Amino acid sequence: MLQLKFGLKRAATERPAFVMGIVNVTPDSFYENSRGGAERALRLIEEGADILDIGGESTRPGYTPVSVEEEIARIVPVIQAVRRESAVPISVDTNKFEVFRAAFAAGADIWNDVTALSGAVQGTSDGTAAAANEPSIAAAEYLAKTGASVILMHTGPGTVDEVSDFLGQRVVFCLSNGLASDKIIVDPGIGFGKTTDQNLALIKEPTALCGNRYPVLMALSRKRCIGDMTGRNTEDRLAGTLAADMISVQKGAKIIRVHDVSAAIDTLNVMKFLR
Repeated sequence: MLQLKFGLKRAATERPAFVMGIVNVTPDSFYENSRGGAERALRLIEEGADILDIGGESTRPGYTPVSVEEEIARIVPVIQAVRRESAVPISVDTNKFEVFRAAFAAGADIWNDVTALSGAVQGTSDGTAAAANEPSIAAAEYLAKTGASVILMHTGPGTVDEVSDFLGQRVVFCLSNGLASDKIIVDPGIGFGKTTDQNLALIKEPTALCGNRYPVLMALSRKRCIGDMTGRNTEDRLAGTLAADMISVQKGAKIIRVHDVSAAIDTLNVMKFLR
């Protein structure tokens, strides 16, 4: 049985990885079917999602930034609606400290931050997201004080060693500011400014990140690298996504972030019986 801590909750699954279902409370996320609010969130819980990941601002290339106030207005009602029905762990996909504080107060458990606590996102010349250089001490201390978990993501190009070194530095930063080691998850940032070869290497080597001391989240669902391998457009990348997720889990990933919860669970159930 796989067990992990998400905020103050301890979760367990008989499957080889946890399934995180994506809820994009946005008009511009790259996969249209992921967009929605409380209705989508509750549907993913019914499908069996172990975790929900709720976001109020897209991180796709060329995304339209939104204010703190708008992001909070989008996601907090969804969190509140879920909390009236379920205790499922909730992750919030935001790069803004103020947004996560509001989300935590509403019932969220995990901060999923593409900047790895840098507290800001800057645009790069090719339209991808790039993290600011310095992580936020205030953000790390808040996580330590509240007991919330964090997903630290690498953004930009990088080899497996470079991604691991960066994430390792951010882990040390969190630990030095009081965050417990069992509250840290790492994400190599597939599709965020990386070449196809870099993405593929990271998918194949999750246990190489941070010495395999922290759970690795793989967010591969319908991304461009799946299209590069299959020649399919976003809407037709489900089969490729399931295959890539399966391989990443076989290689050691503990959480898969997906648009298609039921299909992901079916794949993991088959893996459970055949491993």
